[in-house]
Order: sequence, then C-alpha cells, then structure tokens
Amino acid sequence: MRSPLRPLTRRGLLTGTLGSAALLATAGTLAGCGTKGAQQTEAGCKSEDLSATEKKLAFSNWPQYMDVDEKDESKRPTLDAFIAKSGVQVTYTEDVNDNNEFFGKVQNQLAGCQTTGRDIMVLTDWMAARMIRLGWIQKLDKAKLPNVDANLLPSLRNRSFDSDNQLAIPWQSGLAGLAYNAKVTKEIRSVDELLTRPDLKGKVTALSEMRDTMGLLLQSNGHDPANFTTAQFDDALNKLKKAVDAKQIRKFTGNDYAPDLAKGDIAACIGWSGDVIQLGFEDEKIKFVVPESGVMLWSDNMLVPNKASHRANAEELINYYYDPAVAAKLAAYVNYICPVKGAQAEMEKIDPDLASNPLIFPDDAMLSKSKVFMALDEKREKEYETKFQQVIGA
Repeated sequence: MRSPLRPLTRRGLLTGTLGSAALLATAGTLAGCGTKGAQQTEAGCKSEDLSATEKKLAFSNWPQYMDVDEKDESKRPTLDAFIAKSGVQVTYTEDVNDNNEFFGKVQNQLAGCQTTGRDIMVLTDWMAARMIRLGWIQKLDKAKLPNVDANLLPSLRNRSFDSDNQLAIPWQSGLAGLAYNAKVTKEIRSVDELLTRPDLKGKVTALSEMRDTMGLLLQSNGHDPANFTTAQFDDALNKLKKAVDAKQIRKFTGNDYAPDLAKGDIAACIGWSGDVIQLGFEDEKIKFVVPESGVMLWSDNMLVPNKASHRANAEELINYYYDPAVAAKLAAYVNYICPVKGAQAEMEKIDPDLASNPLIFPDDAMLSKSKVFMALDEKREKEYETKFQQVIGA
C-alpha cells in the first residue's frame, strides 16, 4: 500500500495553485466563455478518429493519481498492463495541476476547434460541466464501454451535466463532509453544530471551494444542492455569513487545514475524505463525518476533447479501468473513492483494511446521502462565486 501522508494530496493541488482570489478573477472572465467563436457544436467541430491505424494515446492527469511501483517509480503497473494488453502506446503526462490553470492551457485551441494534443484529460465535475456546456467534449460510444455500463456506481450515473453518461466518466471520486480531532473536541454530527457550537468558536475552518462548502450548507437547510434556486443559495450563504461574523470560523482553506487538524490547532472543519484517510493512517483520533443532512460527492472525470484523434483508443482505456480488478489496484494506491462496482471484493485480495474503509468504498447508506453540485451556466457561476468570495473575505 502507498505510504500515508503524501507531501501534497491531489485534492490539495485542486485548490492550491490559483487560490481563492484567482478563482474569483477567473469567475469574472467567464462571461466571455460562451461568446461566438468559443462555443462549438458536434456538427461544427468534427473530429477524425485515427485509432484504427494509430495505436497511441495521449493522457493528461493530475500528479499522484496513477499507481506506481514502489520499487521502481518509472513503472505504472495498471497502465503498463494496459499497454501490453492493448498494444496502444500511452503518453502519460501529469500536467493537470489546477482546473482553472488547465482551462487556460487548452482554451484557445478548443475555442478554435483545434487539437490540444491530448486524447484524455481528467477534470473535476464543475470544469467538466463548463467544457461540456461549451461543446468542447466528444461523445463516447457506449457500445465500447461495457464495463462502464455494468460497473459505474449508481450514485455517479445521470449527473446533471452528463445525463446519458456519454461525455464524462469518473476516474476517482471523493466526499466533502465534516472532520474533527477527537483529542480536542467531542463528536460532531451536523453542519449546524460546526457553525454554532460555543466550544468550537474560533476553532473551525471551512473550504474555499464554493461547491463543497455551499453544497453542505444547502443540505443543512433542507435544500438539494443538485437542484436549488438562487433564493435557497442566498439563504445558505446568509447562514455562512452569520458564522463568519460571529467568528465561529477561523478561516477558509484549501487542503492546508489538514496539518492544523492533525495538531489539534483546529478542532473541526469542513474537509475532504482523501485528506482524512491519510491523517487517519497516522492518528485514529482524526474522524470523518457524514453530516446528518448529507454529504457532497465530487468526481474527477475522463474527458475526450474535440479534435482528439484517438477516441476509440481512449474508450478502450476507459473501459479497461472499469474492470473491478484493475480499479482495485488503482484505488489501493490513490485512496480516493473508487467509482467501480465490484472493486471492493477485488480489494479484499490486496488489502482487507482498505476494502473495509468507507471513505474508499462507501456503503449504500453513505452514498444515499451524497449529492453532486448542480451544473451552473456562466451567469450563475459568476454570480454565486462572487457572492461566496465576498462572504469568505477572499
């Protein structure tokens, strides 16, 4: 198994590169994303598939998001096995360090219906939704994805930005919920406790990722973060503002809350399951909690961009990673939620402790409480992000 507490988690990289202020600045530029010349259509931006004659594939992913041989870090066991089995030569690049930064890398090419040089890129739900909205992503052939059809978790099917599971296939997933250090505080069960309990005043952090923090607050008010109104968003935001004004919340963070939680400098927080798994390897007093009202589920998704010329090869790789035995080997290394049904049984053969970890293989009760944040159009994305940043003081 991968050694715990890697220097920087993948989810940390998700928010660490640009930071909240830059996210707000990026939100301000989004109004132009749907302008003429940026928006594409399937008919207007056709892609030629050369997979039959070119057995190759360019794959862009996040750092530390592929299994590596601990004795030889140049080897990636599951990927190497795919190459040997399929004959497809994969150029694997860890060049996705931040969703917005990556958007900037490929924006001009995709807006102009030009190749990015990539056949698969892995991006988080909200960025996947943005690119799908702009018409920049190719539809996949479901007939070539039988493992996905059979094994994709029900909780990750038919999401609002990909209702037919044909554009964005989850690579790994995670949860945003509550966490606490049992050495310095008693158990916490709800968002309302986090935001109001007197003994936690000034000892709480929340996430600067708008969708995770606001999704949890929407749920705590009895609203559905997958389908909500502006009035409901504003109601939840007002609840957050009260906690900020009362100095209940010390600060808003990316994943830099993790060392503070481990040391007991903060008592409780809104946090990510992947971080808490890693902290838990070192200290069993660090606990992740699914709030009574529900938890947020996010995914990083495999996308095939327009003008990618090896779609069928990409589909072969996507289908391969939905083989439960392969998915279990990957999950044993990365320690995020595995999106593949059947992988838990395969994990029993690799590491029984990981197989029983609900933050890698959530049970039905946990998943039934999970929601994916609603896909937003440009106008609402800018509006909600701006309001949120104003409250958190970014």
